[in-house]
Amino acid sequence: MKQRHFSMLRDFHLADWFTLANAFCGTGAIFAAMRFLQEGVVADLLIGMALIPLAFVFDALDGRIARWRKVASTLGRELDSLADVISFGVAPAALGYACGLQGGWDWVVLSYFVVCGVSRLARYNVTAETLADGGDKVKYFEGTPIPTSLAIVVVLGVAAWQGRIGESLWLGMIPLGPWQLHPLALVYALSGSLMISKTLRIPKP
Repeated sequence: MKQRHFSMLRDFHLADWFTLANAFCGTGAIFAAMRFLQEGVVADLLIGMALIPLAFVFDALDGRIARWRKVASTLGRELDSLADVISFGVAPAALGYACGLQGGWDWVVLSYFVVCGVSRLARYNVTAETLADGGDKVKYFEGTPIPTSLAIVVVLGVAAWQGRIGESLWLGMIPLGPWQLHPLALVYALSGSLMISKTLRIPKP
């Protein structure tokens, strides 16, 4: 069993370790959000938010390192997608919930955002070869890349820094039928919708 375990580790390239660092940061952000909900210490929340830009750095570096070393693999691509779902999908949603997006409609919107991110990455992986026109590089993204959710985390970070979270959350709260909606949650709906857009094409650097 040990031999098989170390054999799997040998399959990882240098870029893959940066991808795993991306996932590590995203997981840490989720735990930080949970700790904030338990203890109410804003510093924990801010630390979690700071981990998302760090995850973004690791996400950018893994691609550069893979191109530099001229190493690309299906394993690396799948690892990258899974890490991105954690760091730029689930983690931003968890941080938003911790900041006060806890109404019933907020829950629906945050779940929609994560589902859009998962769909976006799955579609990218399936169509990557077609979009590349037989080349080694995908020329454009269909829809916004999931790491653009970093912008939402920055907004939440400013809100947390100013103490505008919880009951003081920007834009307040609206009772809507049986549940509550915080209008700030709609930035997640917008981000998710842009991710799954097929008409929006963004050149890939």
